[in-house]
Amino acid sequence: QVQVVESGGGLVQTGGSLKLSCVVTGDISGYYTTAWYRQTPGKGRELIADISKFGTINYGDVLRGRFTISRDSTSNTVYLQMNNLKPEDTAAYYCRYIGKVDTWGQGTQVTVSS
Repeated sequence: QVQVVESGGGLVQTGGSLKLSCVVTGDISGYYTTAWYRQTPGKGRELIADISKFGTINYGDVLRGRFTISRDSTSNTVYLQMNNLKPEDTAAYYCRYIGKVDTWGQGTQVTVSS
């Protein structure tokens, strides 16, 4: 069993920054990838970026440049640094673990005020 817990969301002004954290615990042996997604009302979840167990990074097409994924392998934590935030970045942000099991976190809300 794997648990995924996100944190770090909140309210920020346009142009501000936030850093989200995703802690993965449980049986995380073997190959896996950890990914950040976001979802706005009425739309599907959009891939922001993912990072593999070995540190290989893949970014989705939309947010390249303003958002950066990173990890601390010693604590099984994946981060999402978000800079120059815009009102359209307002969304629920989710972390997903893809390994022997596929597990989503509960999400963390990011609200960017204009």
